[in-house]
Amino acid sequence: MYWKNRFDRENPDEDIEREILEIRKEHKDFGYRRIHGELQNRDIHINKKKVQRIVQKLGLQVTSFTHKSRKYSSYKGKVGKIAPNRINRRFNTHITHQKITTDTTEFKYYEVDEKGRMIIKKLYLDPFMDMCNSEIISYSISQRPSAENIMKALNEAISVTNDCKYRRTFHSDQGWAYQMKAYVSKLKENKIFQSMSRKGNCHDNSVMENFFGILKQEMYYGKVYYSFDELKYAIENYIKYYNEKRIKQKLGWLSPVDYRLNLLVA
Repeated sequence: MYWKNRFDRENPDEDIEREILEIRKEHKDFGYRRIHGELQNRDIHINKKKVQRIVQKLGLQVTSFTHKSRKYSSYKGKVGKIAPNRINRRFNTHITHQKITTDTTEFKYYEVDEKGRMIIKKLYLDPFMDMCNSEIISYSISQRPSAENIMKALNEAISVTNDCKYRRTFHSDQGWAYQMKAYVSKLKENKIFQSMSRKGNCHDNSVMENFFGILKQEMYYGKVYYSFDELKYAIENYIKYYNEKRIKQKLGWLSPVDYRLNLLVA
């Protein structure tokens, strides 16, 4: 009778399981910690360990890919002016649009040539991120490293951050594009401090490296793209999702955009 009663008993977690399945339908890469955070946002308070057990029961664990693509390096030696490291790993700020960082990353996709052979092509992403809330405020996507595309993203980032009441700092590595005269002059023209990581030290720009890791883990690794437009569309969609819907624990389980809007009304 004991076992019969247990099997006949209704599932006490049915409502929570339904809520978790709904969250994972929209956020396919949320692990149990982010699911727990989203449940809190929905005013559903439940122990984190219980969420973990339900996620395991439903088989919703996130797949983690160990493959890492070779890091793109834009360093070409000293081709212009090297700026001091003004940020010096002081990434945290509660002031929006005050500290901005940028870098370039490389993706691969495949195309079939006129002889039917599969050839590897490359795509380059140049985003500018607000260190306050990790929001991507501008970016450019191109088929080759391009000064024109980087300047386009820079101009947009400067325009977006013009509302900052404090002097801004734009941080990067020592890549050739950030040393070029047009880039340096544009920052000076807008009274923006320029900051650069030390040569060969990725930890000096770890916030952007972290974003690249998340981006590739959640929309690139484990998938194959067969055209520039397909990959570009996937990246654009992901950045919109990342900014507007992907919650972060350090932001109090808010998305970057929601965190910024909350600061404005605080």
